[in-house]
Amino acid sequence: MTSLPGSPAATSAAVDVRPRWHYVARAAQQRVLVRALARTGDPVARWAEARPGDDHVATMERVRARGRLVPSRVGVLAVTAHADCAAVLGDPRFGVRRADGSSPRAAPLDDAAFAPLDWSLLDLDPPDHSRLRRLVAPAFRPSLMRPFRARVEVLCDGLADRLAARLDAEGTADLMALFAAPLPIGVVSELLGVPDADAEQFDRIGATVGRALDGVVSGAQAREVSAAAHELATLFARLLEVRRAEPADDVLSALAAAVDDDRAGAREAVSLAALLLVAGFETALNLIGNSVASVLAVPGAWQALAGADDDVLADAVVQESLRAEPPVQATMRVSHEPVDLGGGAVVPAGRPVLVMVAAANRDPAVFADPHRFDPGRTDGAAHLAFSGGVHYCVGAPLARLEGAVALRTLARRLPGLALAGGVVRRDGVTIRGYARLPVRLR
Repeated sequence: MTSLPGSPAATSAAVDVRPRWHYVARAAQQRVLVRALARTGDPVARWAEARPGDDHVATMERVRARGRLVPSRVGVLAVTAHADCAAVLGDPRFGVRRADGSSPRAAPLDDAAFAPLDWSLLDLDPPDHSRLRRLVAPAFRPSLMRPFRARVEVLCDGLADRLAARLDAEGTADLMALFAAPLPIGVVSELLGVPDADAEQFDRIGATVGRALDGVVSGAQAREVSAAAHELATLFARLLEVRRAEPADDVLSALAAAVDDDRAGAREAVSLAALLLVAGFETALNLIGNSVASVLAVPGAWQALAGADDDVLADAVVQESLRAEPPVQATMRVSHEPVDLGGGAVVPAGRPVLVMVAAANRDPAVFADPHRFDPGRTDGAAHLAFSGGVHYCVGAPLARLEGAVALRTLARRLPGLALAGGVVRRDGVTIRGYARLPVRLR
């Protein structure tokens, strides 16, 4: 396996991974404020402070009940209506950064100690965002994903074998550890050109970075995020040098060529590769887990999937899972000027806006019976799970492909699959998924 060179401690010795502690202190103070505001009933703060076992739908609906633009003493305006969320995501007058290019975040992810999270597609506005996106978008075109399907099917079959063997031997097994995590690591690593990737190692790094999206609020967490980021930087800096000398048919080779002809800087290429790995892993991992759990919770739905003659039902399940349980629950934008969303809803200039994607996906004005998981619905394609506008997820075709093939393979190979006890939701509110999803055979 390609384990990343050196342990976190060894990496720290070579690169200064010490975060600037005033960022951590500021983020910790903000977390204390959010908790205090949650106790006073601030609906956005209550959403931000929700624990894994809380009713996440109820916390979203409390925000929706306050109106279209919900001000919070947290410092943001929250939007939940599908039309408003889609408008904010698609309007170039909003960006992920302020008009002056500064970040609105209080968490320390902008600090140099947390590279390569810096300069990623998620953290840039046009024109830099557009320039970098053009380097990788061709690799994720739907027309190229179709031939890639055969490789995804081979990976799914092998992982299904391993899951079935564990179920036969022990009666229960963790779907996340044995199937949902290794699959996207294998897929995105092959697409990028990371040889023999270590699934457990990338699982750890992905979870660390995912938790940081809710804020880095302690010295221990800051060290974890910093070390994980520099592990990725070390790996991809080395692999990009290899690809410059020995090009192959993969994304890393395309990025290496972009560095050579000055279309991207070396740091940008490393950051972009790290983002594609982590984002591709996190999205597909949680999409698979959420989809399987949702289908198994509906009587007869898994059996229908197992008996389907084609991929139509699997595709529909993925679509509905993206709507009802999107892996990314919310995102942030900042208005660069006053923006009228219509009907008197005006966002002032420079105001951070919390776009509650998961709430938009359950808007009763768009989706019939929005809280019911229904693969047969005809209105599900309007979901915003992959964001919108210039930041629409570049890997959306790949995530859909992985989800559908995974579901079809699991249902065909394990038609008696059922949920077992001990399900554990992952921490955090920005990313929604399972830390453990035990399954059994009926």
